[in-house]
Amino acid sequence: MSSRSIRRIAAATLAAGAALGAAALPASAQSSPAQAAAYRSGVVISDVQADSPGFDDRSNYSLNREWIDVTNTSRRSVNLDDWTLSDEDGHTYTFNHYRLDGRSTVRVHTGIGRDTYRDVYQDRRNYVWDNRSDTATLRNDHGRFIDDASWGGRHHRGGHDGNHHGRRL
Repeated sequence: MSSRSIRRIAAATLAAGAALGAAALPASAQSSPAQAAAYRSGVVISDVQADSPGFDDRSNYSLNREWIDVTNTSRRSVNLDDWTLSDEDGHTYTFNHYRLDGRSTVRVHTGIGRDTYRDVYQDRRNYVWDNRSDTATLRNDHGRFIDDASWGGRHHRGGHDGNHHGRRL
């Protein structure tokens, strides 16, 4: 057998071994690209209240009871400046000069309010999140997908179970 043939067989054997090794990993070690992005940044959409409790009267009180929680699961703080949170209809909130501490959560309210380290406000006068079904998508300052959360009957793309509506994770 020629040395060229031996090299080809060795390369094929190594490639097959690598593929078999990856396939043999437990499911918990394998992740989707969305889960990998969220893991790298440490930032996830951790909870959603898309349907403001009570009557939807578009009062500021009601608007602010519609929210999305964004959590930094890592120990290091993350600069969320220019990160966006959007719905399927294209409504977009952009974080402005905001740093999320490690192991912390910020609640993004729909209505008008004064931003604090725990709560930020989109300053809208209309609801953003569809009560029946929608997807909240978080992107970093380069427009790269970080995480999403879906509820209702719409397609789910990210690392969550797709049923966040009114439920604590």
